[in-house]
Parts: sequence; structure tokens; C-alpha cells
Amino acid sequence: MTPVWTHMADFFNMGGYGLYVWGAFGVTVLLVAAEVVSIRASRRALQASGVPPSARHSA
Repeated sequence: MTPVWTHMADFFNMGGYGLYVWGAFGVTVLLVAAEVVSIRASRRALQASGVPPSARHSA
């Protein structure tokens, strides 16, 4: 069995689509990290507001 990529540079280049592949991967990681930070900040703000958990759900 022969490896698909013989060098790490070939792996990162992804057959000429490396910029697209790694750019999409990077944007996805950044957006997921931003979502986690946003949820944590919202949770902390809600806990700091003093509103009891039973009154937090409006629906």
C-alpha cells in the first residue's frame, strides 16, 4: 500500500486546493470558538442578573 501523500507539503497543498480546504477549516474553527465564547458570556450575564432559573424561559 502506497501513501497518497509522499511529503507533508503535498498534504497541506491538497492537490492545489489547500488554500480553500484549510481556509474553510480555519473559518469553521473560528466560528465554533466564537459561538462557545458567546454562549459562555451570555450564561455568565444571565447568572449575574439574579433572575431565578424558573423565570428565565419566556416560552
